[in-house]
Amino acid sequence: MNLNRQKERTMQITTANLIRWGGLSAMVTGIIFAGIQPIHPPDVLASVTTSAWVIITTLKTVMCLFGLFGIAGLYARHVEKTGWLGLVGYLLLTIFYAVQMCFAFTEPLILPLLATEAPKFVAGFLGILSSTPSAVSLGAIPAINGLLAVLYLLGTLLFGIAIFRARILSRWAAGLLACSGPLSIILTIIGHPINRIAAVPMGIALIWLGYALWSERRAPVSEPVLGRASLELSPTGAE
Repeated sequence: MNLNRQKERTMQITTANLIRWGGLSAMVTGIIFAGIQPIHPPDVLASVTTSAWVIITTLKTVMCLFGLFGIAGLYARHVEKTGWLGLVGYLLLTIFYAVQMCFAFTEPLILPLLATEAPKFVAGFLGILSSTPSAVSLGAIPAINGLLAVLYLLGTLLFGIAIFRARILSRWAAGLLACSGPLSIILTIIGHPINRIAAVPMGIALIWLGYALWSERRAPVSEPVLGRASLELSPTGAE
């Protein structure tokens, strides 16, 4: 019995720690997402071969990786109260970060190699963000990029609303997260690179929610109750 209780206690502590580390991951994601926007190189062919481009786009890959862990931590903390709305929002954002990571991985490692050999392809790839027509066929890349916009819009909206309704972490941060997706669509209509401003609310929301999750302290109320119950029911305790 004691061995089983020790294993259960260790598992609970590990789960709580993983959720807290998910909060830290969300903070890192938000910091990178909002921080790189003012210093992001222009999305033009001449930028691809610069060191600034490699550094910033590599940070975008790191951001996506931490984003997967951060969203998972936030969902795990709210899973009991968010229902299907939270699950759908979590899945949409998870797919968004997974697919976005593929784009981000391509930018620092593949595009610089193609800048000389296939400049028209690279220019067309970069033109997706500014809706500039490509001189060569990009296959399914523009369609996938359009899918990313839908995943981002619906994911932030649904996940933010679910966290807001759960009333566990800051509702202001959850509301900001829910508004960040629709705001990005509005700013996209204005044009690129002004629409990069839309990353700031999303970044702030993730930093806010991540810090709330990281700093949260929850008392383990189940173990003392189980301990007292076992003493009351045990023959030794009855004597």
